[in-house]
Amino acid sequence: MRRRNVLRTLAGGAAVVLAGDCRLAAAQSDGGRSAAKSGKPLLGFKQYGMKKIPVREAIQHIARIGYKALSLTLMPTWDTEPKLLSRTDRVEIRKQIGDLGLVLSSVMESLRLLGPDREKNYERLRVAAELAHELSPGAPAAVETTLGGRPAAWEETRRAMADELGVWVKTLEPSKTVLAMEGHVGNAMDRPEKVLWMLDQVKSPWVGNLLDFSHYQLQGLDLRETLVQLAPRTVLHHVKDAVGTEDKFQFLLPGDSGAIDYKVYARTLREIGYRGALLLEVSTQLSSQPGYDGVAAARHCWDNMAPFFA
Repeated sequence: MRRRNVLRTLAGGAAVVLAGDCRLAAAQSDGGRSAAKSGKPLLGFKQYGMKKIPVREAIQHIARIGYKALSLTLMPTWDTEPKLLSRTDRVEIRKQIGDLGLVLSSVMESLRLLGPDREKNYERLRVAAELAHELSPGAPAAVETTLGGRPAAWEETRRAMADELGVWVKTLEPSKTVLAMEGHVGNAMDRPEKVLWMLDQVKSPWVGNLLDFSHYQLQGLDLRETLVQLAPRTVLHHVKDAVGTEDKFQFLLPGDSGAIDYKVYARTLREIGYRGALLLEVSTQLSSQPGYDGVAAARHCWDNMAPFFA
């Protein structure tokens, strides 16, 4: 089959998944109507890159810069950690997001499938799902997370990982919340074929792929082929740059390395019909450095990426 036909086939598959299953469609974006009008994804920014800024102020900055979507971080030490948010806080944040015309695309967790605290993971997932509903003015946000583990242990642990992923998904299913799992360099699930294998084992509409190409670029994979390969199972995109190799790397702000061709990225997303969120991410490799400015970083990311995606 020629590449053009492969692309057409996979793009059609993605359209079937999103149009035929409201659960994955909801995870992609409640702002699909506005995205469809522009023919582009919803360009967003992750509050993960604004840790030192109070959440309401961070949301204001994200909207003022021009972003249409955002992700909120639920991990310990962020002011959006669930136990720190009162009922009043939740109502006010939801209203603020809606009043500013933003889409809450995801809430961010960081869990390990085969870690020692599995019962705690289930509770964190349930709490994340609750917030995904309470904070989103529209369709509930997806819950995003990496899965942990090491690449060398993949063959030994993958079946146990798939079994545990199934438990995670069943934990979220009663609340009708989608889990967006991320393939991540240095983790057990670090390549597209592993992502697809995991999804094939669970076979649930409540789990999909979170695609961050920087992790695959570090492994020398082709941008277009990777986007197309994962398109039918992808519910969310992260965007950042990276330099180095899978063994030694540095993450950068989106567009700063020149290593990713964002013209090709944008064109491929149009061809496969992706209309969900494209969330720009700042790694803690950058945000933890002295003098880091979260607002300046968000503006810089916007300036780099808006010509392609806004």
